[in-house]
Amino acid sequence: MKKVYLGMSADILHKGHINIINAGAELGEVTVGVLTDRAIASYKRIPYMNFEDRCTLVSSIKGVTNVIPQESLDYSDNLNSLKPDYVVHGDDWKSGVQKKVRESVIKLISQWGGKVVDIPYTADISSTQLQKMIKGLGTTPDIRRSLLRRQLASKDCVRFLDTHNGLSALIVENTKYVDNNNFTQEFDGMWASSLTESSAKGKPDIEAVDVTSRLQSINEMLEVSTKPIIYDADTGGKIEHFEFTVRSLERLGVSAVIIEDKTGLKKNSLLGNEVKQEQDSIENFSTKISAGKKVQVTDDFMIIARVESLILDKGIDDALERSKSYIKAGADGIMIHSRKKEPYEIFSFCKELRKFNNLIPIVAVPSSYNIVYEDELIEAGVNIVIYANQLLRSAYPSMLNAAESILRHKRSHELDDSLLSIKEILKLIPGTE
Repeated sequence: MKKVYLGMSADILHKGHINIINAGAELGEVTVGVLTDRAIASYKRIPYMNFEDRCTLVSSIKGVTNVIPQESLDYSDNLNSLKPDYVVHGDDWKSGVQKKVRESVIKLISQWGGKVVDIPYTADISSTQLQKMIKGLGTTPDIRRSLLRRQLASKDCVRFLDTHNGLSALIVENTKYVDNNNFTQEFDGMWASSLTESSAKGKPDIEAVDVTSRLQSINEMLEVSTKPIIYDADTGGKIEHFEFTVRSLERLGVSAVIIEDKTGLKKNSLLGNEVKQEQDSIENFSTKISAGKKVQVTDDFMIIARVESLILDKGIDDALERSKSYIKAGADGIMIHSRKKEPYEIFSFCKELRKFNNLIPIVAVPSSYNIVYEDELIEAGVNIVIYANQLLRSAYPSMLNAAESILRHKRSHELDDSLLSIKEILKLIPGTE
């Protein structure tokens, strides 16, 4: 019997996919290569369903004989192994991000007389519309909580942006950019920043906003988004309070909490030694991490230790000593912070930490050293990049300019070109169209 190969993400299955499988089954024995999370994440958002569930779903479809993983968009490994007579795909890959993939497949299988069969794209099917409908259904705490670990397993680096209310969460959820390679770039999740939430409430960044109030803000973000949240817990407070915070965040579906190894009245890190800031002892902070790990229920939730040694000019050796102890205490990741304008001490720290542990996720927050590119951070060993306050910092000047313009002109007409229209606002907020 002839051998047929199909490559599929199999995240959102519709009748178009069934048509392609049926067409393949008419040609011979069908093997479906299900794209792994990493393969899909290389060009668009991580799939809604995990790889194992997608394989189980595809294997249950009539006409499918075998299911194997496809590790990248490149079909070469699977095709060289199977030597199929036909590769079947929807004709939508004649253009867009997979055009070059199709060309390489044709070139490869022609070596053994194989052919590509392009199936006409099924009419009245819109993957974009289906994805929009799925987003509209929302997600569950369990699915959302697990997303960060799935992302870290699937991508070299993930990017998070500051959020402090439902509107900023909508921006992170929906903002996309299609690059020159036709790959869709977007934010992987939300950084629930204590600085930006405090500022949005007109409060100082000294842990003045209590956890109960902040959890209400988290709920507002959860209601309008499906992406994972990393929660900025400042120092975490007393151990007993931190245990409560961990339980509450995990129950809501937050993916991770980051706590910094300082004690006393919280001061913003970027002030450095300009103000009095005291670092906690390694022993005390390690105990706090261990206590948090003991009370969490799932393996998905992450506690990430934020090391302030570079902020306080204590040097890389102190940062490494602390990081090693925090990892031994159970920390699921290390966030290293710096107020230098250049990223070199971050690079040096990452290089040394990787000698100790090559797997622990490293978090960087390029606020002061914002000249650095993500690719440079990835090369240094960073796994999570957090843009910690840019949304709020960009919003305030715009609002201030609008207020001043109204006062100056005694009307709002001059602002029209810089404002979102009422109709666009209604489209932006779900349920108000």
